[in-house]
Amino acid sequence: MRLELPRMGHEVTVCADGKAAVAALEKQSFDCLLVDLDMPGMNGIEVIARAKELSPDIEAIVLTGKSSLETAVAAMRQGTFDYLTKPCRLVELQGVLRRVAQKRELTNKYRAIQRRLERLEGTPELIGQSPAIQEVRELVAKVAPTHCTVLILGETGTGKELVARALHRQSLRADMPFVAVNCGALPETLIESELFGHRKGSFTGADEHRAGLFEVANGGTLFLDEIGELPKAVQAKLLRFLESGEIRRVGENEALRCDVRVLCATHRNLEKMVADGEFREDLWFRINTFEIRVPPLRERIEDIPLLATHLARRFRPSLRPEDEIFSSAAMEAMESHTWPGNVRELANCVEHALILCPSLPITLDHLPHRLHDKKHREEPSTRLVGCQAPSPAGLPRADGGLSPRRASQTLRDLEMQAIYDALDRHGGNKPKAAEELGISLKTLYNKLNQASAMQKSA
Repeated sequence: MRLELPRMGHEVTVCADGKAAVAALEKQSFDCLLVDLDMPGMNGIEVIARAKELSPDIEAIVLTGKSSLETAVAAMRQGTFDYLTKPCRLVELQGVLRRVAQKRELTNKYRAIQRRLERLEGTPELIGQSPAIQEVRELVAKVAPTHCTVLILGETGTGKELVARALHRQSLRADMPFVAVNCGALPETLIESELFGHRKGSFTGADEHRAGLFEVANGGTLFLDEIGELPKAVQAKLLRFLESGEIRRVGENEALRCDVRVLCATHRNLEKMVADGEFREDLWFRINTFEIRVPPLRERIEDIPLLATHLARRFRPSLRPEDEIFSSAAMEAMESHTWPGNVRELANCVEHALILCPSLPITLDHLPHRLHDKKHREEPSTRLVGCQAPSPAGLPRADGGLSPRRASQTLRDLEMQAIYDALDRHGGNKPKAAEELGISLKTLYNKLNQASAMQKSA
């Protein structure tokens, strides 16, 4: 082997015994370990165990003249790639080494694809330091190692799939497939076939047997996004799987067992859908074992600088750590926006700005036009000074006096006047205005949304 294997294209290091092999493994990495079992000082099983500790990716081949069922079982338990007995023909060994090389090539391709996907999609990392996102992070850490079904709730664009990927990555199934499917994007006539597979000839167009996504995800995680869009018939089959672990392909009577963890997400109110008869109550109870609510971006405005910077570096990997990416005016505009499209809208905004920006930093002019107006509201017809609670006699003036109270103004009018004045003082910065007024940011947005709705109805 010392003479012949190099002629076949292999680099060979020969060691006199197990201890010498371990010493070599500690100094450099190898693709394959070819080891005997009965050796002085350190037997082959011990060498394989130590080799796996030093290099988990190494493949071990046992070549021994003292074969037995016990030694074969012991070798397999250590993750041995193959077990050969002496005398062994060189062509037989070459065939095993060829399979080792093929496995390593596939592993390297898989890792390269995985890294490419991570660069395109971003790693499943929940960006932000706000209390709202920290709570989500803590819930993910607690439920990820379990096998229970998780229901992820949140508005469109908040990052529900990102939470699902984080759950998978921190689970015991992290090395197995993660399969995501948008139930609302599949035609109703095909969704059952896509999820559960079908038998050839089971319906028009079924020209071959096809495995469903449950089978593809076997051993891993299946993420059902927009589960509220599932037809009632498919809801029944999903419920059966969650209760029994079995699926049945379209057109087949035989049930198949699948080991799949199901994660679900929706932006709809499933409880209301149950009350309206649009969603099965028993399925709702089954998928709602553990619930995670993903907050909208307007409830974690303080995360926008981190998120925007992260997105910019994802879209333009050449950015350096010391680069100033956004001007203060651009960042202030982003922090003042209400983000109805949530993180997805922010990502589109950052990508838009990078396309228009010839050189950093990104300025207000590079942002979409909807972010240029700081106020995003109509000016009230009458402006009053002050942000303190009004007394019955009137409103406080800047000079300490009182402005006469208008009979037509309600408490709501005065409350909104105080909010608008605080926003003016802080250049439209809502978090600072909320802090001055002593109210939460969520309350401030609710007040502004209510005022906007009343103006439109008027």
